Formats: sequence, C-alpha cells, structure tokens
Amino acid sequence: MSDPVSRTILLLDIEKYSDRDDVEQAYLRRMLYDITDRALESAGVDETLRLRADRGDSVMELIDANASVTALLRALLTEVPAQLRAVNRMASRSAQIRLRAVLATGYVAVDELDGWVGSDLNHACRLLDGEVLRAALRERGDDFALCVSESVHAGIVRHDRTGVPAADFHAVTVDSKNGPLRAWLHGAATGGAGHHADAQNHGERGPGGSPAPDGGSGERPAPGGSLRNAGPSQATAPQAGVVISFNGGSPSFGGGFVGGDQHGVSGGQVTGDVHLGGSGPGSGSGSGSGSRSGGEPA
Repeated sequence: MSDPVSRTILLLDIEKYSDRDDVEQAYLRRMLYDITDRALESAGVDETLRLRADRGDSVMELIDANASVTALLRALLTEVPAQLRAVNRMASRSAQIRLRAVLATGYVAVDELDGWVGSDLNHACRLLDGEVLRAALRERGDDFALCVSESVHAGIVRHDRTGVPAADFHAVTVDSKNGPLRAWLHGAATGGAGHHADAQNHGERGPGGSPAPDGGSGERPAPGGSLRNAGPSQATAPQAGVVISFNGGSPSFGGGFVGGDQHGVSGGQVTGDVHLGGSGPGSGSGSGSGSRSGGEPA
C-alpha cells in the first residue's frame, strides 16, 4: 500500500437510485458521470489529476492537492446546479436526477488492489450518507445539496472568497456510527433527524463559549404566576401604548399609580391609595384614597 497522500475528496450520490429500473439507472449513471466531468473541467481539474471510483449510484473522486479547491467549490455551487436544471428540464419524471455532494480534504492511501484507505475518506462517506444531507435534499425545491468538511470550511469557505459566500453555509453536527461529525451545509438549515445545527452558526457566543442571548433573558414567568413575582430588577418606565407596567412592585396604569397592597385585583379587593392619570401619589390629579371590594379592579 502506498503512503497516504493529501487529496481533495469529492463524492456525488444519486437520490432514490434503487427505486428506478435498469434502463433508468443506466441513464442516471451516464448523467452523473457527465455532470461530474463538466464540473471538474469547469474547475480546471485535468484528468491526470484525478482518480475515480465507481460506486453504482455514486461516484468518488480523489483529486490532486495541487488543484484549486476554491475553483472546484465554485463549480459545485454554480456549474452542477446549472447542469441539473438543463438535464431535468428535458427529462421525464422517472429520469429526474437529484444529487447529494460532499467536498472534503484529507490523507488517503491507495493499496495494491486500487482500494482507497483513510479515515478522512471514511468521514466524508459518513457525511454523504448522513441524514443531514438527505434531509436537506428532500426539503429543498432544487436538485442539489452540498456539504463540506470542517477542513474545507476552515481553509476556504470562512474567508468569504468570490463565488463562495461564507454566509450561505451553516454548521451542523452529523450523527454517525463513528460518533458525531462536524461539517458545514450549504443553504438553509433543515430539521432532519440525525443532526443538529451548531448554535455558534446562528449568533455570536457569549462568555465561556455559551450562546449569546437572543434579546431576551431566557426566563419567563410560569403560566398563571403572581404579579408580585416581578422584582425591582424588572422595573421599566411606562411607554406609550403600555396598559400595565411595574415600578418597584406597584402597577402603573397609563401614567397613573396604584399604591399600597393589592389583593386579588381581578376579582377581589384593592387596598391603598389609587392615583389615575397622574405621575404618582400626591400628583393632585385624579387621586383618591380608601379600599374597594367587588369583582372589578379599582
């Protein structure tokens, strides 16, 4: 077996290949090879820089590390979708072709039987077969879903190069039999089983690496909780259009003030000074004193 050599790994797989009959499968394989060749040619990858392995419903390409990964990624984002649209526009329903793709980098060795060996290659295959990529293709209206490895994202995608917008990729963790694998999915996040979107991709992280707040405290009162649970830390000045606000534990109505203790406001008794329309006790506007009982609030 040869020593492991740094390679770019490209995997492409046909969706629902086994659902087709022999004639349709033969046609889909021709389309797969044609689309792959066109994409590599568009990226400037010469045939002498490639090794191909046939996997029936999928194709695996080992590409020389000297070939531009950026150019290949651009081709996958533009040339492959364009080719798929052209093919499917003229094809019958049974001949429609939709593809999942993985682009990764790593070390791969070739044995004496032309077999490919390497953990980086195994990880790429896990991403291709993972539910995250399958769900992405199922849930999208287009015919192509692409996932890139952590190494491709770190070296190419995150730098926001021309034709490879970093914002179009989001982090995912794919569950596999070898454990969780981190990768980056192109396009909108999906809710498929077997993966979850990485929190750091959806916002900045707070101290200690925890996700930053999304504008709220993350705490909400339990349903039916007492108004007395609102402490001083939650006090805010009344704003226009606010019906009820809290200031030091006392409710304010449209700029007025209710002082003293409140017991069962919705159906009981209000004890203490009530000031409506003023800024607080002693404002001299619409104020009164005493207690009131009954089913309506004072």
